[in-house]
Amino acid sequence: MEKEGKYIYCIIGTKQERNFGPIGIGERGDEVLTIGYDDLSMVVSNYPLTKITANKENMLTHQKVIEEVMKEFNCVLPVRFGTIASSADEVRNLLDRRYREFKTALRDMDHKIELGVKGIWKNMDTIFSEIVKENEAIKNLKEALTGRNGNDLQAKMGLGRMVKKALDEKKEKQAEEIVDRLGRTSYQHRLNDTIGDEMFINAAFLVDKGREKEFDNIMDDLSDEYKDRIKFMYAGPLPVFNFVNIVIYSEEWEK
Repeated sequence: MEKEGKYIYCIIGTKQERNFGPIGIGERGDEVLTIGYDDLSMVVSNYPLTKITANKENMLTHQKVIEEVMKEFNCVLPVRFGTIASSADEVRNLLDRRYREFKTALRDMDHKIELGVKGIWKNMDTIFSEIVKENEAIKNLKEALTGRNGNDLQAKMGLGRMVKKALDEKKEKQAEEIVDRLGRTSYQHRLNDTIGDEMFINAAFLVDKGREKEFDNIMDDLSDEYKDRIKFMYAGPLPVFNFVNIVIYSEEWEK
């Protein structure tokens, strides 16, 4: 039988014992509890001391537990997915050794949330038409290829590279416009990788809870302003994964 460890979700500033219910990772109905040291606690549940599979289901459970904790605590520090301590004592020792670091991070993230924004162009034919109009070299080469019935492979490859470069620059410019507007109400932002030609922004914003409504209003304005051009996907409040992700190194935990 495998030895049971303590799967760690996040860190909160409390000395009171808490039970968040049987929502632990692994679909075993494990209770999610706190283990504390002084005025800090880690939110944990039982899990075998084995490497956990980084699949969609487990990662979603990890996030959902943290979101459940966020309903009661203003500041929650996410711990990297897959962190398993050997015992409750190991958790307490960690809180003791890194007490000052965790207290500082809790202070820095107090009353802050993460809001996620993705932007997708609705009509790529329009975008590519704009690229041709805005770039004389692309326009000329495209016309030249049309005149040659498009049989010049090297020219076609060159045109493709030029269009890709122009598309990347257009994405960057459009993203800057959105970030400039939303950045007025946020402390920080992070630009994450986009997927496909249509998505031009995948950003996370660190926002004070007191300014969430202001951020919402700007999102509403952007959605109205770009309703024919852009589809926005707006998510939050979320755990501050893009701004704090506590990493715990221990050879025993990596076994």
